[in-house]
Amino acid sequence: MKMRSLGQSSLQVAPLAFGGNVFGWTVNETESFKLLDMFMEKGLNLIDTADMYSNWVPGNKGGESETIIGKWLKQSGKRSQVVLASKVGLDMGPGKQGLSRKYIIKAVEDSLKRLQTDYIDLYQSHRDDPNTTVLETLSAFDELIKAGKVRYIGASNFSPERLLESLTTAQTHCLPRYVSLQPRYNLYDREDFENNYAELCLNQKIGVISYYSLASGFLTGKYRSEADLNKGQRGAGVKSYLNPKGMNILSKLDKLAKEYQSTPAQVSLAWLMARPSVTATLASATNLSQLEDIIRAVEIKLNQEALDFLNEY
Repeated sequence: MKMRSLGQSSLQVAPLAFGGNVFGWTVNETESFKLLDMFMEKGLNLIDTADMYSNWVPGNKGGESETIIGKWLKQSGKRSQVVLASKVGLDMGPGKQGLSRKYIIKAVEDSLKRLQTDYIDLYQSHRDDPNTTVLETLSAFDELIKAGKVRYIGASNFSPERLLESLTTAQTHCLPRYVSLQPRYNLYDREDFENNYAELCLNQKIGVISYYSLASGFLTGKYRSEADLNKGQRGAGVKSYLNPKGMNILSKLDKLAKEYQSTPAQVSLAWLMARPSVTATLASATNLSQLEDIIRAVEIKLNQEALDFLNEY
């Protein structure tokens, strides 16, 4: 597996990352362990989660994904082989959100305890906190890095202006800079990232870890009409893609999947991995066959003709 440098960090990551939002939601602990075992056995290494996964599930309170990953890390003994990424900032209950120093210092301890590890390789601001200064947030991260609890920091869901402000502040005050950005980016949702972030990330040498890489499953080709929306728990989130633009993309994916003897999902992920601004792309799986399918995307090298075909709106 050819690894890629994540931004200006020393982290070396495979081009496909596992999205841990499914753990404790659509995948139970036993199946999660099997998925993580296969993921690592195939030579992949970047596992992404967040403290709030999956507090949207009735009966959950957040931390379920980190807890499952932590149990797997302890049982497998593979902590040193994993690039472990988590996030902080979204709502974990009354008084538990944001990017203030006080909250970050508390939240990282909770995450470390759930993950059963002494350090997090990539600790990410899950969403910008307009009520906290960039200087305060970066200063808190600086404390964590100096204490050895975090190796590098990343940002997710930041505006380009706030990301640039963070980078400038880091340089001015000799504080750690964000080495990565997690944006929503896939073959359907392209305009925001390509128009507002791609050049910035390339110029600033920011690693990009795209999420919603398969557009909630739409780009797998599983959902082609409203009648298909009950095929999975995420079907409701796919409805907005069922339009002429979406159907055109699926048509292109079908054509290339046939040419490359692959699947629409594999072609979609291969396209993302070939984007010059993307370091790794996040994808989730709820069973071993799904995971095996998306892992094959790493082996697909789309030629320039195929890339041009997909790049046309």
